[in-house]
Amino acid sequence: MLRRNGELIATRLGHLREKDGELSVNPVHTSYTPRPGDLIVGYVEGMRSNIWFIDIGGPFNAILPMSLAAGKVDFGATREYMDVGSTVLCRVQEVDENHGAVVTMKGMGLRKLNSGFVDTVPSHLLSRVVGVDGQMLKSIKEASDCRMVVGQNGRIWIEGDASGTRLARSALSVIREAGHRPDIESRVRGILEE
Repeated sequence: MLRRNGELIATRLGHLREKDGELSVNPVHTSYTPRPGDLIVGYVEGMRSNIWFIDIGGPFNAILPMSLAAGKVDFGATREYMDVGSTVLCRVQEVDENHGAVVTMKGMGLRKLNSGFVDTVPSHLLSRVVGVDGQMLKSIKEASDCRMVVGQNGRIWIEGDASGTRLARSALSVIREAGHRPDIESRVRGILEE
């Protein structure tokens, strides 16, 4: 926000927020900017003999060298391990000054996702998905009886039966559409209690 001629002017389109005497604007749209350590859900968009190109929802694709894949991959066998369209749970290992990222699948729980569904919520609304002390996410998981992993790039992996997945996606849809509203928690609880 800028002050010009005694008036406040927002530099982004969004919703005005006041907290403890401070004004801010929650933007209507943001794009994901990768940071080292981010847990993300990505899609394989291409490959070479020893590297995959991963769509992470950021300004550029990330690279996943075969040396950072989960398990052992033989040189030239990248397509047999993961093909275009495969979904991966990975972590951002490093980011250069141009926002190019290297991701890794080395680490606990990082892997190719062979089942489940991926939904998307704008990254600036992820705090609404998780909620205070993780309570919103816990409520969605319990009501839907689904496993869920929230990627910091706004992609959320959901695994469960069809009705549970539908319920979780309905809750995420409410957050996507009305996440800027102060009554979002009661709206989501209404969906989960139906």
